[in-house]
Amino acid sequence: MILLRRLLGDVLRRQRQRQGRTLREVSSSARVSLGYLSEVERGQKEASSELLAAICDALDVRMSELMREVSDELALAELAQSAAASGPVPTPVRPMLGSVSVTGVPPERVTIKAPAEAVDVVAA
Repeated sequence: MILLRRLLGDVLRRQRQRQGRTLREVSSSARVSLGYLSEVERGQKEASSELLAAICDALDVRMSELMREVSDELALAELAQSAAASGPVPTPVRPMLGSVSVTGVPPERVTIKAPAEAVDVVAA
């Protein structure tokens, strides 16, 4: 199960760490206890909108930016969860073509013409 409070806490922690700030600095600036902020960052406490606003102000981050990052994390978590639920990816029935290595050619000058069958192209 995906917990929004855990994703939100992860994003808040990353924002704080990007700025090189300590929990103590942010908790003081946001006027929230150090322990409570720590629990929010670890996803153990559900933060109210007022508390989130105070933390965002302390971090000088717009709440919309924070929520956008949380939304992106949630989308990735949902994709991973649905991929895990659908089971393993089936192996192709048709034989794969041999590997081809192209070196010393600018990528914008390479043209690959594939047969009607599927071809996997992997850039090195």
